[in-house]
Amino acid sequence: MNEEDPHEETKIDLEGIDERFEEQSEAQSEEDARSSQMATRPLLKDRDPKGVNQCLKVTFEDVIAEPSSVRSFDKVWLWSHALFEVSRLWFYRIISLLLAVPLSLIAGVLFALLSCLHIWLIMPCVQLFLINMHWVQTIWGSVLDIAIAPLFSSMGRCCGSISVRVARE
Repeated sequence: MNEEDPHEETKIDLEGIDERFEEQSEAQSEEDARSSQMATRPLLKDRDPKGVNQCLKVTFEDVIAEPSSVRSFDKVWLWSHALFEVSRLWFYRIISLLLAVPLSLIAGVLFALLSCLHIWLIMPCVQLFLINMHWVQTIWGSVLDIAIAPLFSSMGRCCGSISVRVARE
């Protein structure tokens, strides 16, 4: 510790804390950027993490199966298997290339439109209706308490003494 400035050690510690804080905030911002990229970019290995399309896991054996009593030539079976797998893969890729981008654009616009309508139109109208209809709720509750509740209470008391006995003959 220096004799001239008794607070020098404190200044050094504060500067060190500031540097560590800046490093941590930079690391946090980098991690946030990485996590937002991971959230927006689909994972390439597991494209159906929630198992939404389990029914589409179709293999050759699920579609074509020869019983032991009837069999084709082994080469025909192998070529059919290879042709099935290759055609399924490539036709899916071609069709998804043509349709995936436009359909995802349409789905995104549709979900954005529905979200906007729900947030800015439907919920404010529902809240406005609930706020303005409080008097109807009060009157309806009074009508139920005055007219309907005593009627059903009386019917319950009348029918409460009924007992049913089952006898076998």
